[in-house]
Amino acid sequence: MSGGLDSAVLLAEEASRGEVQPIYVSAGLAWEPAERATIARFLATGAVSRRVRPLVSLSVDMRDVYAATHWSMQGRPPAYHTPDEDVYLPGRNIILLGKAGVYCAAAGLERLVLGTLAHNPFPDATPEFRSTMAQALSLGLAHALRIEAPYAEVSKAEVVRRGVSLGVPFELTLSCMNPLVRSGAADSAPARHCGACSKCRERHDAFLEAGIADATDYADRVNIP
Repeated sequence: MSGGLDSAVLLAEEASRGEVQPIYVSAGLAWEPAERATIARFLATGAVSRRVRPLVSLSVDMRDVYAATHWSMQGRPPAYHTPDEDVYLPGRNIILLGKAGVYCAAAGLERLVLGTLAHNPFPDATPEFRSTMAQALSLGLAHALRIEAPYAEVSKAEVVRRGVSLGVPFELTLSCMNPLVRSGAADSAPARHCGACSKCRERHDAFLEAGIADATDYADRVNIP
């Protein structure tokens, strides 16, 4: 769980069918403190389901791999209209699934889901990658593990529609690579979406395509009608 729109809806859908264990994996990226605060607020409301277990927080520090000048380390994400292909974080899903997979084996969990969408262009977001990763983890951990991406054939707009039908509080989600903490605000106050990064563009476009009003608080609305 990232605290984003997709992971929030995925959590709601999974919780509608049974008990769910949300997992957050930190890698040392600039926006992670805001993500963790967002997740805490989201789960504290009980808005999704009482069948959601307390969040498990794991970490795999990638600051010794990603350059200190990388935009994900500095908190300077690519601009609003940057194509998805240009915001690739090498090995992102390897990191997430590897650490989460080890946790699942230790906790006796046999199914791991993530919110990969249909338009995801990255090499670690393919069915072949997920099946191979699941096989490697199952063999290496001596623990049968399935990795599934229920939204792999689904658009973000459709995820928004599903979230509305499930009553997901989108105002408690964060889809931004440069979230802005309000000056002088209490720790409980949510970060604002910057409105200038490609994640904000992707979020806003999804609401437009879904035909649903976007009530997101964007700090910069130059590109947002």
